[in-house]
Amino acid sequence: KERDFMAEFYDGTKLLSMNDINGRQPDIFLTSGNRSIGKTTWFNRYCVKDFIKKHKKFCLVYRWNYELSDCADKFFKDIQRLFFPEYTMTEKRRANNIFVELFLNEQSCGYCVTLNNADALKKFSHLLSDVDKMVFDEFQSENNHYCPNELNKLLSIHTSIARGNGEQVRRVPLYMLSNKVSLINPYFLSLGISDRLRDDTKYLKGDGYVLEQTYLEEVANAQLDSAFNRAFKNESYVAYSAQNVYLNDSSAFIEKPEGMSVYIATFRNDTTDYAVRFYPKANVYYIDKSIDSDYKVKLTFDASCHDVNYIMVGSSSPYVLTLKVAFERGMVRFKNQECKHAFFECLRYTIL
Repeated sequence: KERDFMAEFYDGTKLLSMNDINGRQPDIFLTSGNRSIGKTTWFNRYCVKDFIKKHKKFCLVYRWNYELSDCADKFFKDIQRLFFPEYTMTEKRRANNIFVELFLNEQSCGYCVTLNNADALKKFSHLLSDVDKMVFDEFQSENNHYCPNELNKLLSIHTSIARGNGEQVRRVPLYMLSNKVSLINPYFLSLGISDRLRDDTKYLKGDGYVLEQTYLEEVANAQLDSAFNRAFKNESYVAYSAQNVYLNDSSAFIEKPEGMSVYIATFRNDTTDYAVRFYPKANVYYIDKSIDSDYKVKLTFDASCHDVNYIMVGSSSPYVLTLKVAFERGMVRFKNQECKHAFFECLRYTIL
């Protein structure tokens, strides 16, 4: 019965068996796909089974401190009913509420930490030295609400955990799960995924990571056929939840708009300049390499490219914020893949 049930939903076995682009064992496994296909259920069950069989502990990564409330129920309630009816899970707050310890039938099995507590966790890393794996669910935020310096905080937590147990660096794989939300989430940008991903990409390999794009048509059809979703079938969230589309992104990126345009800025990536124009009639921004040499606003995102002719901008720059919001609303177009890559590279600098 368990095999029949799991066959209808997500299975991460192949993802965890893959090597990275260099043929080496990766430390980061990402899966992104349509909602309610069972990604969280599969990985939660995997963690518990691995603990029961091999006594390997896990660490659940959340974003905000309030998410530490009722961790045991959040993590275990569904999979207990489906797979582990003979087990119970409880929790205890540790280190002045900085993290939570989980217990399976009163035996310590794992921990819950938050990115927001990354700095405080450094002092207690020795208490987490027995962690064998980490799970970060919902790494893409639906409302684009990330922690300040979130990427660095995740790196800090992983470093704190992986240096324990008498070793400077232990292998502690990180499993990152999410629904498809945005191509310009901080993790895709940092890993160089944003401009490599295509709609038909199933697996994508990088240096130290593998990414899986998942889509289960049976689950999508069941969602779309529900009376509730039929009532709201014209809303983008329904398509995001059930179909294989990103909530905040348009797939029609490479095309030139029609009509008159207004020159917005010149920006530099590496040693090449790119132009940003706004087309009012199409209500889109367009990026190509046809520079207006008379226009004085020149931007750079990388300190190595900075000189007297360019303004150094960061994540709070009005130019950056405008382009991020425009892209998430499907309002940015590119002449070619080179221009698209330059755009993503510049956004990547603003999150580091």
